[in-house]
Amino acid sequence: MTFDSAPQTDWNAVGEAELADVIELRRAIHADPEVGLHCPRTADKIRAALAGLPLEIRTSTSTTGLIAILRGGRDNGRTVLLRGDHDALPMQEETGLPFASTVPGAMHACGHDSHTAMLVGAARALSARREDLPGTIVFMFQPGEEGYHGARFMIEDGLLADPAPEAAFALHISPNMPAGTFVSRNGPLLASTDAINITVHGRGGHAAMPHDCLDPIPVACEIVTALSSFIARQIAVTDPAVLSITKIEAGSAYNIVPERVEMKGTLRTLSHATREQARAGIARLVEHIALAHGCTAELRIDEGYPVTENDPRAVAMIRAVAERISAYQTMPAPMMGGEDFSYVLREIPGAMAFVGVAPEGTDPRTNPPLHNTKMTIREDVMAKGVAMHCALAERFLNHGFD
Repeated sequence: MTFDSAPQTDWNAVGEAELADVIELRRAIHADPEVGLHCPRTADKIRAALAGLPLEIRTSTSTTGLIAILRGGRDNGRTVLLRGDHDALPMQEETGLPFASTVPGAMHACGHDSHTAMLVGAARALSARREDLPGTIVFMFQPGEEGYHGARFMIEDGLLADPAPEAAFALHISPNMPAGTFVSRNGPLLASTDAINITVHGRGGHAAMPHDCLDPIPVACEIVTALSSFIARQIAVTDPAVLSITKIEAGSAYNIVPERVEMKGTLRTLSHATREQARAGIARLVEHIALAHGCTAELRIDEGYPVTENDPRAVAMIRAVAERISAYQTMPAPMMGGEDFSYVLREIPGAMAFVGVAPEGTDPRTNPPLHNTKMTIREDVMAKGVAMHCALAERFLNHGFD
């Protein structure tokens, strides 16, 4: 990918100019977290921060998500989408920060407060330069990323319809990457996510007479072992799957054989083909192992997020911008976590990048990670995030993926 050699905006300086307001907004959202698809207090904070800007603001009909549209002074027909999520996690914060969560059992432990604050900073900066923009920018402020399919609902509500973006970009902070470094990769970045629910039905009775019962516990244990062997021996290591059974529940007393065993787990894959193969294999093993022992079993797979698939053209643009703003590293392998920006990337080309926010003086490798009750970030890096959003929008509107 090549770009013209005309003088470019110093987006680092722009990001620094926005930083104080970005930090203030991030702390306000952090102190007042909301979980799920409906985050009205957070949406109000975003609206207030965007007030007075030349934006068309719409509300998603099935969520409290906001869509803010900036139409540039020159229209060359291009539209780009920038996304920031803003829901929190159901966790009790233990950071001790002066702006720590005031909501019991809720915490911004995945950085969504910073994602939204950086996107607001970019919206302000780009709005101030609206007359120079040759196209349209869609700012996607999304709730419900943490397992609630918020992006899918916003798409169903018309996010990508009018105007229709031709590319999409998102940033995600990481306390386990060097501060200010942007990290991404071509192709799969994050995994698909499915929830596995298995119930094995037997026949209860007295533990002293198991021959008069159908004990579902050893059957469940055999299923777990067989599933591990299936993943290890039938799924190609070059297109992997991760299956973890994380909960097994059965029984009520030491001398009673239970009627059933309930198990839960998660399946992660990096391609649709492996996802389908793994689902079919799980169903086959669960059913036939139970039948072999005279029991029955039920399997329910709750479909989660698709694979987060980065377009190489978008990654090349991220790399070119990152090397001017700060630094870039190629992620050597995908992560097996999930991300519902995947729904957007399933519809239009684009990419997500991580930005390192390891606090000053810490070792990124040992910092409390995302989804940890003690997770913290280096706030001044958010200026780089603002700069990245702005530069990506400017680059795409001027050049597309040419």
